Amino acid sequence: MINQLSLIVAIDASNGIGKNNDLMWSLPSDMQFFKETTKGHVVIMGRKNYDSIPPKYRPLAGRTNIILSKQADFQADNCIVFSSLQSCMENTTLAPGQKAFIIGGAQIYELALQTGLIDEMFITHIEKSYGADTFFPSFDTSLYEQTIIGTHSIDEKHDASFQIIKYSKKN
Repeated sequence: MINQLSLIVAIDASNGIGKNNDLMWSLPSDMQFFKETTKGHVVIMGRKNYDSIPPKYRPLAGRTNIILSKQADFQADNCIVFSSLQSCMENTTLAPGQKAFIIGGAQIYELALQTGLIDEMFITHIEKSYGADTFFPSFDTSLYEQTIIGTHSIDEKHDASFQIIKYSKKN
């Protein structure tokens, strides 16, 4: 049983997380941070988020991939499918030291935040707006201690600067 969750997301300056079910930016250093942070852990995502991952990268390597889908017959190779976040949390066992990361999309982030079980969040704040049609839900920042764990400036591979902040739930 999962009794606490982690969350990881990159948001633009308008809290945008996607457009037309796709990422709007290419920030290789942030993608590397995502990969390193979630490797060896469980990643929980909605079906639309799973579908947005290019097929050659599905399932995400080195992680247990869990997909939440309301489609009763949905299946994905080498993935575990649940019909609800609650069912996922009740029926998933984590190995010692393993975390469960919510990785999107917007509806799944909203559901996870509503549980009150988000222990930590890793949010990449991108200092540019990309015209998103999907947004990260608002949350009470006063419930979390914030620590800047990384920054990156614009360069030849990154069209925007960003800051990675770890939000740790206050006791």
